Amino acid sequence: MTARERTMRTKILPLAMTACFATALGFPGHSAAWAQSAAALSGQVTSQEEGAMEGVLVSAKKAGSTITITVVTDDKGHYSFPAAKLGAGKYAIAIRAIGYDLDGPKSVDLAADKPASADIKLAKTRNVARQMSNGEWIASMPGTDQQKQSMLNCVSCHTLERIVKSSYDKEGFQTQILPRMGGYANQSIPLHPQRRVATRLLEERGDVLAAARERQAEFLASINLSESAAWEYKLKTLPRPKGQATKVVITEYDLPRPTAEPHDVIVGIDGNAYYSNFGEQTFGMIDPKTGAHTEYQVPELKKGWPTGMLGLRADKQGDMWLGMMYQGAIAKFDMKDKKFTTWSMPAEMQKDQTQVNMVRAEQAHLDGKVWSQNNGFAAIHRLDVKTGNIESLEPFKAAGVGETHNIYDIIPDSQNNAWFTDIAAEFIGKVDKDTMKVSLFQMPKKTSGPRRGMMDAQDRIWFGEYRGNRIGMFDTKTAQFKEWDLPTPWTNAYDVALDKNGHAWTGSMINDRVVRLNTTTGAFTEYLLPKTTNIRRVFVDNNTTPPTFWVGSNHGANIIKLETLD
Repeated sequence: MTARERTMRTKILPLAMTACFATALGFPGHSAAWAQSAAALSGQVTSQEEGAMEGVLVSAKKAGSTITITVVTDDKGHYSFPAAKLGAGKYAIAIRAIGYDLDGPKSVDLAADKPASADIKLAKTRNVARQMSNGEWIASMPGTDQQKQSMLNCVSCHTLERIVKSSYDKEGFQTQILPRMGGYANQSIPLHPQRRVATRLLEERGDVLAAARERQAEFLASINLSESAAWEYKLKTLPRPKGQATKVVITEYDLPRPTAEPHDVIVGIDGNAYYSNFGEQTFGMIDPKTGAHTEYQVPELKKGWPTGMLGLRADKQGDMWLGMMYQGAIAKFDMKDKKFTTWSMPAEMQKDQTQVNMVRAEQAHLDGKVWSQNNGFAAIHRLDVKTGNIESLEPFKAAGVGETHNIYDIIPDSQNNAWFTDIAAEFIGKVDKDTMKVSLFQMPKKTSGPRRGMMDAQDRIWFGEYRGNRIGMFDTKTAQFKEWDLPTPWTNAYDVALDKNGHAWTGSMINDRVVRLNTTTGAFTEYLLPKTTNIRRVFVDNNTTPPTFWVGSNHGANIIKLETLD
């Protein structure tokens, strides 16, 4: 090391260190330039077991701030925080590296005018179970894929750690836990459980439901600690990121309450990030530059029913449209006057199981019609914005016994015809805007579970195959499907967004990874997120270069921005 290099390094103390920070003036606005710029803080991550460690996530959060910045170590164990991302102040340091804990330093003081360098030491963890993602638990536990598929319903509300660390036996699960879980609304979390109104409908399934609960109870009791003090199966962990997956900067924006559930996140015409709150009757906004949070109260139309919203999309004018779920209505947020307009479903559509999840107004400028769906009983709705009239269609009302349909997402094409995903019967469907005639296209592979998606400029639907662990594409002009198997088992894509470079993005509700597919080459890149993250809707902002990925941490009460360095 040269004398000049030695003067640039700081002395590391056990819990804190003093360092210097170079302020970047007029720094380029896109992430590709960061790799060539000065670093605010850099160093190397090592452990006694591995030496220099690639793929370690290093996070820095300034005292008193709601923003956390994370970078990833390269193949030499080096990490580097871009100068534009950290200011002067005291920062808490955290890491994510499965099997390891942070040994030191735990914090760092950054002062103005000079860059800082600090090496980080990791120690082998004594409790790897507390670090495992839902995907790693599913991969570890014994059982068939069919048995494990039942766990995909559990992760909507809580982690699988709660199950595998429990000591309930089969009877306990069958008579206590599963009936109680079945009574909660799907936007429930442990901090904010909400009871369903339509619990009686579950009981009407009678013997079918009882048999399913018995099978699941037997499986759950076989993978937890009901009969032993430790798991009788090997705990399997996923490898750390490497190569292209380390070239990323991740920003997390904390929300003001741990009960906030940011389900859908999109960037508005004003450059701010807006989100639908899945469990509370509020609509929120984050200023990405400052982290400042603004919240708007959404009308509560049905007192005593579960609160919260799901789908969030913008129309051509930039106004925001939301599905009000159990409130049985469509909401529009005017970006100019910051006020809501709501349209409730007609009386005959206000049933116990009414659940308006998705609202799609992207093409409403063509004919003044906004599409929505009803998750509770497989209905499609169309709102005439001018008159306020809502017409409804139940395409599977005459379905035979044992035939189950679940219209999950509804997606308008360039002419404002409505396309939908049927997650239960595994169809892509179309509703003709003129005749309201329904056409169905069977998924090419069974166990697919098409969930949410988007329509691109070529009228191709990109969607997540939640149960099939795939990204799917359906060309509405040729009626042809194309599918890509995701590289990591139990990723279980919920949604897909296509960016301007032809990359398809998705995220996992299961293993905390964001996945980018190069649709030309078929190459995947998987970016690990800093914390346990229940990913739902994914959004790509094509106004930046390269595009910026956004997602809500539905169980983590924060919003995540991911910027690649390529």
